[in-house]
Amino acid sequence: MKSIILTTATRIIVALLLVFSVYMLLRGHNEPGGGFIGGLIGASGFVLYAIANGTSEARRALRAAPEQIAAVGLGVAALSGLVPGLFGNAAFAGKWLFLGATPDSKGFPISNIIAFDIGVYLVVLGAILTLVFALEEEI
Repeated sequence: MKSIILTTATRIIVALLLVFSVYMLLRGHNEPGGGFIGGLIGASGFVLYAIANGTSEARRALRAAPEQIAAVGLGVAALSGLVPGLFGNAAFAGKWLFLGATPDSKGFPISNIIAFDIGVYLVVLGAILTLVFALEEEI
């Protein structure tokens, strides 16, 4: 039996969870958080959506197969770890790029570390959803 209260509340809660997961992903660069906890929070939002609306509806809302999300995340994490090797540094060393740097300001700093965190986020999101969707479809 579908509950209209649960399905309506789930839409709001899932949106909040996904926004909070991205916040935790970006916050983890300098403070506690990061790709792992952000991926867990994002996956919990889609799990809640699957409980309220069914697995097939959650898969449609995700718009990509969770296995593909995990594979892309693994590729992003591995690539971001190998980029410093192109500059003669050790693997997984931090490399910074300053966008829009002028003589007066350093510009906007961006690092390969955030790309690694994004890869971890996608791996955790895809792996958890693959497991949960497979278990839920068995029931």
